Amino acid sequence: MHIWEIVLIGVALAMDAVAVGMTDGMQEPFMKKGKMLMIALAFGFFQFAMPVLGYLGGYAFSDAISRIAPYLSFAILSFLGGKAIVDCVKEDRGHGAPVFAQGCKLTAGKLLGQAIATSLDALAVGITLLAAEKDIGLPAHAAVCATVIGAVTFILVLPAVMLGKKAAEKIAGRAEILGGAVLIAIGLKLLLEGVV
Repeated sequence: MHIWEIVLIGVALAMDAVAVGMTDGMQEPFMKKGKMLMIALAFGFFQFAMPVLGYLGGYAFSDAISRIAPYLSFAILSFLGGKAIVDCVKEDRGHGAPVFAQGCKLTAGKLLGQAIATSLDALAVGITLLAAEKDIGLPAHAAVCATVIGAVTFILVLPAVMLGKKAAEKIAGRAEILGGAVLIAIGLKLLLEGVV
């Protein structure tokens, strides 16, 4: 296995985090730069940590991880997406005037749930790294490979959040509901990929 293959794995793993990060930007169009950075760091950290945990857990948990990850990802993202839609609609009704342009705040708890849900498949990648290390070898220690995966995620998520924020400025009015629907769709995609 070569380093460019690790980078490609990082890109593939980051795609769900990129989509969710873009959704976060859409749901909070007045987000400050520090918060955008925290979102990218959270996704990057979990995309780093999960392969390390998978590597350390080894084959002992590979079957369990493979079986429950799609369902858990679907449940978490569907809950967060549904909650975003319901919260925004409640805020809209409570004020009597549209508040969609203000956005719905992304809390630390929601961000943690998103980061975990989008990185569960990286646990299996950690197991793959262990197998590759024993079979064909890795370009560096598994922790370095996981760092590359986390860094790739960070690098891709940060501009995605900014892009989502810009998109929200253009489609202000229903961005939060669209963002919640996207979270549910990503959860469904992860479920179907894991089950089929």
